[in-house]
Amino acid sequence: MWLLDTVSLTLVENPGGYRYAVLSHTWEHGEVTFDDMADLESARTKPGFAKIERTCKLAREHGIDYAWVDTCCIDKRSSAELTEAINSMFQCPWDKGSTVCFVFLSDLPSLDDTPKMDDYFPYCRWFSRGWTLQELIAPNNIEFYDKGWNLRGEKSSLQKSL
Repeated sequence: MWLLDTVSLTLVENPGGYRYAVLSHTWEHGEVTFDDMADLESARTKPGFAKIERTCKLAREHGIDYAWVDTCCIDKRSSAELTEAINSMFQCPWDKGSTVCFVFLSDLPSLDDTPKMDDYFPYCRWFSRGWTLQELIAPNNIEFYDKGWNLRGEKSSLQKSL
């Protein structure tokens, strides 16, 4: 398993025994792949790198040294690793050491633009994706962020909306 070091933003192979944060999101154009991470400066030019940076920053703020982002933490060149990733899609990463799941809702307007979150929250693209059900149910600690990376609530405080 590959994780992101939240300080250096580099990939670390199987650090073992460490807590880590998970990013749950919907893929968009310009996501950063595992191969892209070999050249960090080049990876920084892709639009998806902002999600990696922000996830790592949030993890550090939570006192967590590592993060897992599906787009860049799975080596798709390795058939064994790809098979493991596919087979474990129904096994949650948080069962193996994750302490918090950050849900990034790229289509949820920013805090200043949304006076009533309930008007937008249930219609976010994230809720229409099949894999997100396990990501919603399994972890105890989930934080939801809007497109401006403003914390909009936690799983425990948004039960009614979920």
